[in-house]
Amino acid sequence: MATESVSTSLALRGADSKQTQIHSHPLAPINASEIQQAVALIRSQWPEGQDLHFKAITLEEPAKAEMVPYLEAEAKGSRSLPGIDRRVFVTYYLRKTDKFHEAVVNLSRQSIEYNVRLGANLHAPGDGEEISAMERIALEDEGVQAELAKLKLPEGAKVVVDPWIYGSDGIEDDARMWQCFMYLRDPLNATDADSNHYALPLSISPVIDCSKMEVIRIDHLPTGTDNTISEPKPWKSQPGNEYVPEYQKLRTDLKPLQVVQPEGASFSVAEQGTSNVVEWQKWSFRVGFNQREGMVLYDVRYDGRNLFYRLALSDMNIPYADPRHPFHKKSAFDLGDAGAGIMANDLKLGCDCLGSIHYLSATLADDKGNPLDMPNVVCIHEQDNGIGWKHTNYRTGRAAVVRNRELVVQSIITVANYEYIMAFMFNQAGELSYEVRATGILSTQPIDEGLEVPWGTVVHPGVLATHHQHIFSLRIDPMIDGYQNRLVYDEAHAMPRSDFNPHGTGYYSKETLLTHSGGYDIDYAANRVFKIQNAAVRNPINNKPVAYKIHAPPFQKMLSDTESFNFKRAEFADKSIYAVKYRDGELYAGGKYTNQSRGGTGVRSWADRKDGIVDEDLVVFVQFGINHIPRIEDFPVMPCETIKVALKPVNFFEKNPALDVPPSTQQFNQSTLLSEQHRQGVSEGTVDAGGACCAVTAPAVGSKL
Repeated sequence: MATESVSTSLALRGADSKQTQIHSHPLAPINASEIQQAVALIRSQWPEGQDLHFKAITLEEPAKAEMVPYLEAEAKGSRSLPGIDRRVFVTYYLRKTDKFHEAVVNLSRQSIEYNVRLGANLHAPGDGEEISAMERIALEDEGVQAELAKLKLPEGAKVVVDPWIYGSDGIEDDARMWQCFMYLRDPLNATDADSNHYALPLSISPVIDCSKMEVIRIDHLPTGTDNTISEPKPWKSQPGNEYVPEYQKLRTDLKPLQVVQPEGASFSVAEQGTSNVVEWQKWSFRVGFNQREGMVLYDVRYDGRNLFYRLALSDMNIPYADPRHPFHKKSAFDLGDAGAGIMANDLKLGCDCLGSIHYLSATLADDKGNPLDMPNVVCIHEQDNGIGWKHTNYRTGRAAVVRNRELVVQSIITVANYEYIMAFMFNQAGELSYEVRATGILSTQPIDEGLEVPWGTVVHPGVLATHHQHIFSLRIDPMIDGYQNRLVYDEAHAMPRSDFNPHGTGYYSKETLLTHSGGYDIDYAANRVFKIQNAAVRNPINNKPVAYKIHAPPFQKMLSDTESFNFKRAEFADKSIYAVKYRDGELYAGGKYTNQSRGGTGVRSWADRKDGIVDEDLVVFVQFGINHIPRIEDFPVMPCETIKVALKPVNFFEKNPALDVPPSTQQFNQSTLLSEQHRQGVSEGTVDAGGACCAVTAPAVGSKL
């Protein structure tokens, strides 16, 4: 990362300050007071009156070498915990300049550890204040107004601006910029701020320089089947396409479905050192929250056994398929370009999560360095996910069955037109999964009436939704029964015909050890499954290493070619798995700064070090995603598309860990029959006196199973 130090006239002060007592847990998100302290220390480095535009003020996590002894002492209940300095990571601009700075503030010592100006092509993400400014600048620009006048829009028409991170193509794009796309609110609903403007895209696209804060260019969008730019045509009346319920004829036959937990929830959330510790069904973990990643899980354990040091969504990239200017630069990194934390929704009871809910709130910072309250950004609740396990003894007719209850830790983010519903899910069999549901509204552009193109779908008259990929990277920092782990994969192969296998029916599994950091793919044809193992801890029954395996869905890797800026920037998007040796600070698969990035600072680069990763401090990045070929059914709002990565124990336990889950019974579940006939008669014979789900008629021995 290219940097240059702040000028000596602004030398760091306070390095010899006395240590300040900090009561927060080392992994707790920073609070309002800590934000204010960090901002004050940064401001002290500049002349009075210097206007600073803050971009990130977040926890600088302790070095892992410091944190591990702390966590282990904490787990043992020690009253004497190691001292760890409290640090804050800060990025900021000198407002209305390209002078971008990165700093680390040590709150324990009330000092600044470093404060440097970053070099070329390292840009900060956007923020809410900046987005609002871009909308205003675009609409007030005289050149933009002149172009809009050529469209002869209806009187009183409301034009809406969607600012986009500019992207990269290497053509005069060193300066930090925004590309703005413009839309028209349906003239029939022009006073309704919730009217779906994505149904009426316009062909004008201003470009704004972030330092000058002015429009520097107006692009006109191609609306045909090639690169031809036509003269703006007067607007032709088009129908709107609304999604909010006021414009729908709603169904009337849907009856309430209520999730009721009369005795409350089975989990607990304890605030320890301004951080939230969750305990549920032998699981325990700490929930963090920051501006970029949103939810972060730390110190995940099952029945006291170490599983994961840190879990978080590391990155996501959404490259679009239209090859024409300026659409070829549409390649968003929603975490690095904006932030999952700052975009998190204020979740509402009975809407986003059902049942007995516990909400977590957060404190982030605004562009002026003021604390920003973020209420209800995480909801924690339980849900029923069908049968967990079941067996019926056909000889006796007795069924043993338990339900699969899950604990859900969920956050929802809105990225302009799109929503992502993101959740960690835990079950009673020691399994943990990460689920993403994609919904919201397609990013649209104008297309001439009656045309089709192979890189998108017409979803409304004059409206094209371009194909695009959603590629996610989940960062897994494991501690499977300890901090020295290895990565292997199993494959299943057919045995060759032989005297031992004369009928050609045999097959076997083969394990391969990965010795060095690198990128690897899942081979579904060979049933290739990656496992994180601890070879030093063996299962007492079969002497196999304890492990957790990774179940990741198939996805199409990035389609942009290997010489493209898309490929170079999204360093995680070409492999199912990246495995690297741990280094402090290497959290983000696409690099620390993704806005108009050039690549070379993310996980592909780290993997190319070819570090040894056998029985080392290992980190695994798991990629998954969707190639979204839009359907007309995805408009005006898209039904959820769901993808999930699961982490499942392999030889970690001595038997099914969910054997001790109480059986599913009618007495406990209190289900009801709808039929009056069943209420009066048949229902009485479906459960035994204790309410167990086992009073069924046994089939005759020897009957068809």
